[in-house]
Amino acid sequence: MTDWPSIGVVIPTHDRPDLMRAALDSVLAQRYPGRMSVIVVFDRAKPDTSLECDGDRPVRVSKNRRTPGLAGARNTGIDAVDTDLVAFCDDDDVWLPGKLTAQVAAMEPGTEMTTCAISVAYRGRTTPRLAGKTRVRQSDLLRSRMMMLHSSTFLLRRDALLGGLGMVAEDAPGSQNEDWDLLLRAARRRPIVHVDSPYAKIHWGGSHFETRYDTKISSLRWMLDRHPELHGSPVGAARVYGQLSCWHAAVGDRRAALRWAGRATRSQWKEPRAVIGAAAALGLVRVPTVLSLLHRRGRGL
Repeated sequence: MTDWPSIGVVIPTHDRPDLMRAALDSVLAQRYPGRMSVIVVFDRAKPDTSLECDGDRPVRVSKNRRTPGLAGARNTGIDAVDTDLVAFCDDDDVWLPGKLTAQVAAMEPGTEMTTCAISVAYRGRTTPRLAGKTRVRQSDLLRSRMMMLHSSTFLLRRDALLGGLGMVAEDAPGSQNEDWDLLLRAARRRPIVHVDSPYAKIHWGGSHFETRYDTKISSLRWMLDRHPELHGSPVGAARVYGQLSCWHAAVGDRRAALRWAGRATRSQWKEPRAVIGAAAALGLVRVPTVLSLLHRRGRGL
């Protein structure tokens, strides 16, 4: 390419200064040929102005000026940048060398969103997660959340975010599943271009929301209401119903857990989350234990 689009990188953060600095360093280390700037958005925390700098890769800081939470912080960053493209990097993740260049090089005329594969880091073990494809369509995301399409890999056209695609949904409960919602909305408009190499390292185990099972429940119900087409994908619906079974079991709601497990099984008889949710409801396993075992393999429920 001879004309590289400008990129504004949004790093939302909340009380994780050391991790956030590592994320910022990994962004600034990108050898991207085009213009790039960074904004660190502090959500419910005092902005650290010592991070600000000028030069070829300017860094600005801001407080979250919209709805408190991750979604509002990201949208604050989208509002503040003046670039062709917008990229997200969470404050506990890092980018690997070549990420931005590879994603921009893969873009085609009309591309509104690109992603890349990831490596999951959990308790000293790193596991690559690939999609096995270079184009992601809405049908793919209805069937599976495709967790390798992580928000820290999102690269989007800013004019699409401010136009027909729309920004990050700030009404998502606890700012959870807002990334899946954005993926579905983007893929509904046109295929997402995916670079199937792990250019981001995603750290699991330190999330503010890891054990907020009640929020996981409400955010999945929000997704089912917002995207009723999810019910029409037997495999995808069974996955969501099975997750709801697991999260209800985790909060001790045995009746709801068994009800959602039954619904998952009716949608797809071999859905493993239905078995886990039912077993957890009956006291045979614990959801946190199952999650820990899955995380070691770079997977989740």
